[in-house]
Amino acid sequence: MHTDTERCVRAVQSKDARFDGWFYTAVLTTGIYCRPSCPAVPPKPRHMVFHPSAAACQQAGFRACKRCRPDASPGSPEWNVRADLVARAMRLIADGVVDREGVTGLAARLGYSTRQIERQLLAELGAGPLALARAQRARTARLLVETTGLPMADVAFAAGFSSVRAFNDTVREVFALSPSELRTRAPKHAAAGAPGVIALRLPFRAPLHPDNLFGHLAATAVPGVEEWREGSYRRTLRLPYGQGIVALFPRPDHIACRLALSDHRDLTVAISRCRRLLDLDADPVAVDERLRADPALAPLVDKAPGRRVPRTADEAEFAVRAVLGQQVSTAAARTHAARLVIAHGTPVDDPEGGLTHLFPAPEELAALDPNALAMPRTRRTTLTTLVRRLADGDLRLGADSDWPKTRAALLALPGFGPWTADVIAMRALGDPDAFLPTDLGVRRAAHALGLPSTPAALTTRAAAWRPWRAYAVQYLWATDSHPINVLPT
Repeated sequence: MHTDTERCVRAVQSKDARFDGWFYTAVLTTGIYCRPSCPAVPPKPRHMVFHPSAAACQQAGFRACKRCRPDASPGSPEWNVRADLVARAMRLIADGVVDREGVTGLAARLGYSTRQIERQLLAELGAGPLALARAQRARTARLLVETTGLPMADVAFAAGFSSVRAFNDTVREVFALSPSELRTRAPKHAAAGAPGVIALRLPFRAPLHPDNLFGHLAATAVPGVEEWREGSYRRTLRLPYGQGIVALFPRPDHIACRLALSDHRDLTVAISRCRRLLDLDADPVAVDERLRADPALAPLVDKAPGRRVPRTADEAEFAVRAVLGQQVSTAAARTHAARLVIAHGTPVDDPEGGLTHLFPAPEELAALDPNALAMPRTRRTTLTTLVRRLADGDLRLGADSDWPKTRAALLALPGFGPWTADVIAMRALGDPDAFLPTDLGVRRAAHALGLPSTPAALTTRAAAWRPWRAYAVQYLWATDSHPINVLPT
């Protein structure tokens, strides 16, 4: 979008927050860059240039606006609706792969050369993987500086910098303030909270309807791993350097997030996974505009615009739970999952109580005795085959997954039909066009709305909803009185 100058100027002049994260405005006369919704008086159009990423602005010598804080804007929705190389690379960079494994590790995961990745990122985003990772480190550093009392040296290494000097230089260059000045300027309430807990705000594009999003997560919560407590969804997190516990509170204009991490180097990854879990980088205006064009869906969209797809913080975990939930009730699926957690999960210490374990990783389930599973033999075979393929690395589910190829690989597993593969594609892989025409709830809703209720006919009708069929599923599910559609009290 940044190449459409006229459209960008109109967005800046109208302070349209819907475009935050889509592009950034660099002001030639001041040397700063802003989000489109910056509350400052807009500069003259001839003084504006537009960049596709904060990293590109920083590489061009601009510093972040202290008023609108463009580093804290929602991420571009492009990376959640595409499965090409650039989108997969951006999802991996957001997951901290460059900081942990370098550009060569990024290239190895994607199956391309480092030169190809560098060239494509530069062409589309104006910055290479190192610059994009550096911009992300700066954002993480600012969060730690403003929301914790950690010594600056600890902040530097937790944010992913190789030295305190690099940390100091980057913060001064990006924010035009030293780290100590950032901490001094931070609101006094920002650092409040329990010791070791990082409190932050997760922004999103409005509107956001939280009922089905948090209702689904709470209704399907696995005891010991997830819970709804005092207006928040809480869960344990398995992270690259350690473990964590997150509490997410729906608010009118943001998601309040409290993170307790065993290793602060996991902050960037934890934030990325929480945003993915709640689908916070979606573009609800584009989604609802397409779905509202269908007369059958228009009343549902108008009643509760901004529904998101409840996703997952751990793709392998969700795949296991999807198999456990085949042809059984929500309560039965939770019971099966809780048994696995107690038998094979890693214990965690939750100061608030309630959360007791990490969900077991595929490697921890690889030695699972099928006879210990209280389910039909065919489903036991399905589960043990899935776990073995995940543990061996033959099947990879993650931010770098190629959606069509991964779906085909899932369908090749014994006991995997279209429903299981598509629900994993929708909620674990994040495919916004995944569709569940065989789902009982979807078929009931379709029948009640006068839509075709047979899978083939419904799929044909749903072609008009592309590429947002996963969101159409949320609106169809919401016609039912199931607890997944109700925000817990």
